[in-house]
Amino acid sequence: MAAYNEERTILRAVHGILQASFPCEVELVVVDDGSVDATPDLLKEIDDPRVKVHRHIKNSGKGASILTAMAVATGTHMVPFDADMEYAPEDIANMLVPIIKGRSDVVYGVRLFGCNTVYQSYRYAIGNKVMTAFANILYNSYLSDMHTCLKLVPLPVLRGLNLTETGFGLDTQVTAMLLLTGVRPFEVPVSYYSRSHEEGKKINWRDAVRCLWILIRVRLRGRKRALVSVPAKSGELQGI
Repeated sequence: MAAYNEERTILRAVHGILQASFPCEVELVVVDDGSVDATPDLLKEIDDPRVKVHRHIKNSGKGASILTAMAVATGTHMVPFDADMEYAPEDIANMLVPIIKGRSDVVYGVRLFGCNTVYQSYRYAIGNKVMTAFANILYNSYLSDMHTCLKLVPLPVLRGLNLTETGFGLDTQVTAMLLLTGVRPFEVPVSYYSRSHEEGKKINWRDAVRCLWILIRVRLRGRKRALVSVPAKSGELQGI
């Protein structure tokens, strides 16, 4: 969980994860990305052995926070979760089902636009659809929601992708590299309640341009490679 100046929602997000029911053991790695509000002090109030809190001295970007979490996580799989409560913690449990049943090792929690979702901005909703369609054309895939935060991926696979983006572009880089290797994520519907920029949303049009460039760059430079082997086979989920 990457958090930057999320004093209004950080405790609700953390406790939401801890109170949700999962079919396996979980750990929550919270990375405070140089917050200058009350977020660091609020995180100190959390007393749960399942929670690991790390702090960046200065704001380094959401991607940098996810990379930090990847480095210290100990489970077999990892899924990012936003600290702003746009997503529902209980939806993560449904994403684990395809893995436990052995149907897929990579699962995306996708937002069904116009169903069980709230979007504050028409431009953001359409922008996601356009970017997703562009990715599908480039990589001959059929994703429904490329920019969903909820991407459940085996931790060894993530570590083997040689990820370099430190901003919001990491989300796109993960998908581009997975698609390039031939992975087609299993999609599970999740709920979504977006917030506005006035409420703290940080992504903007510059990030969209960056994501577009990442999709093109990875497609042009990459070659299909075998995925890194995963120690836990499908259906043998040990923890997230």
